[in-house]
Amino acid sequence: MIKRQEKFSAPEISFSCYPFGVGHYTEGVALQLTLGNYRLLLDCGVEDISLLVNQDQPPFDWVFCTHAHQDHARGLLALHKCYPNLPIYTSDVTGKLLPLNWLDKKDSASISFPQVLPWRSPFHLQSDLTVELYPAGHLPGASAFLFQYHHRDRVYKIFYTGDFCLSNLQLVEGLSLDSLRGLNPDILILEGSYGTARHPHRRHQEKQLMARIKTAIESQVNVIMPVPTFGLGQELLKLLRSHHEFTGRNLDIWVDGDLASACDLYLDLISYFPENVQNFAKHQPLFWDDKIKPRMRRVTKNTARHQLIVEPSIVLTDKISHLQEYCQDNGQKWLILISEQSKIKQTDEFKSLTQKYDPERIIIEDYLLAEHSDGRNTTQLIHNLRPQHIIFVHGLPNYLADLTSLEELQNRYQLHSPAVGVKVDLPIGAQFMQPKITTQNNYEGELNETGAYVTITLPEQINKDPRWQNFADTGLIEARWQGEELVLRGLSQRELLQQNSLLRRQLNPESCGNCRHFDNQHCHNQESPLNGFTVPHDGYCPLFEVDNI
Repeated sequence: MIKRQEKFSAPEISFSCYPFGVGHYTEGVALQLTLGNYRLLLDCGVEDISLLVNQDQPPFDWVFCTHAHQDHARGLLALHKCYPNLPIYTSDVTGKLLPLNWLDKKDSASISFPQVLPWRSPFHLQSDLTVELYPAGHLPGASAFLFQYHHRDRVYKIFYTGDFCLSNLQLVEGLSLDSLRGLNPDILILEGSYGTARHPHRRHQEKQLMARIKTAIESQVNVIMPVPTFGLGQELLKLLRSHHEFTGRNLDIWVDGDLASACDLYLDLISYFPENVQNFAKHQPLFWDDKIKPRMRRVTKNTARHQLIVEPSIVLTDKISHLQEYCQDNGQKWLILISEQSKIKQTDEFKSLTQKYDPERIIIEDYLLAEHSDGRNTTQLIHNLRPQHIIFVHGLPNYLADLTSLEELQNRYQLHSPAVGVKVDLPIGAQFMQPKITTQNNYEGELNETGAYVTITLPEQINKDPRWQNFADTGLIEARWQGEELVLRGLSQRELLQQNSLLRRQLNPESCGNCRHFDNQHCHNQESPLNGFTVPHDGYCPLFEVDNI
């Protein structure tokens, strides 16, 4: 007997998604969603909008901006100038943050073109099409959009998350799953920034980061953190001001670049922040203060940055060029902390700066303070919504491929991870066939115990993945348990240099016994507060100078 193959029932109406940018690397996110005869642009994070404006009439009926980050919004101003009457919708807070993307424009403060939509209130775009905003977490004002299209006796639902986070951050509450229960959209468009990776709880991430900064400061090492103009920088500043590791500590936190201007704008948005943040701001300033410790100060124009730091401090800046100014060879030690999600390490400017750094004096490390949901929360959201079609955007292609290769998703949903310029048709019916996933990300190997060692053998094709180059950089790996799973991580050249530097410091500690000014149990450094005093071999002062003899 020949079994009849199930196919889609003939759709009454067509749905499709055409990506101008999918956020794989740095091109930003911009998606055209077609619902019947309606054309919607979801975000406009592409830098070059020439593909969007090659006709006299607007190519879209409406534009929707999920949040104000550059990779979702930087093309909006140019698009608005081309089509001043094209409606652009967003949340109230996003509308207020958007001008931070164009601070180089003379009239940036007066830029105000989006139309504001309220939370959780369906807005009629047409008699048969509504849009509704849901708080998405990730960034103040970030929203997810629910579109409901009425056609004959059927309501079609499309849910676009933009960037989302289920966890509560310092300045914004996470996306609430309870508010989405029973939504059951036909199409779900969501980000996959972290692929299938799993992260510790957000508060544990914060604890680890604060502990690392505390250790550096107590070791007389300055900390500098390059951050975006708004978002992560303000999260870090709030965390540093309120975390118990730093409350009351005699410490300066310097805020440099346009980051300071963004902080000023955030102060105008206090009433939009979670209640606990509003309560915090009632008792002490959220940002600027010279009296309450730790002190938070603004770096003014024409400041000589290499002379600004007189004792271990923390610096946050949104300008990579500032790293060179702060980290000049004036004897100070610096720890440069970079977010795992940051793209600055791939920029030529950062590479040229850091190639000159002495690993004995300048340490570069990554940290995790996730603003996006990890793989576990992403699949949790999917299973709560139970859509027919899922479109993954915003993430490295390999990370998105990891998500589309999950059996728990393949068996239930129709998965898509389109490249730029590849249209995805989204037929909606009672039944569908899951397309074959050609990408294979699971590798079977063998494990052998040989005396004091364990050998893991994996197939050769694993090194065809672009991530292999970083993993196998030195041929050395680090292994750790994560629950019942053993996680392997490649060690980089930079980490080995830092480890060797640490070992040398341990073998030759910065103590009075190894200082060139130590003689006959006394300190002879006229600049030191210990000058003339009897000091122990393991003593220390900030003016330590290595004894080269």
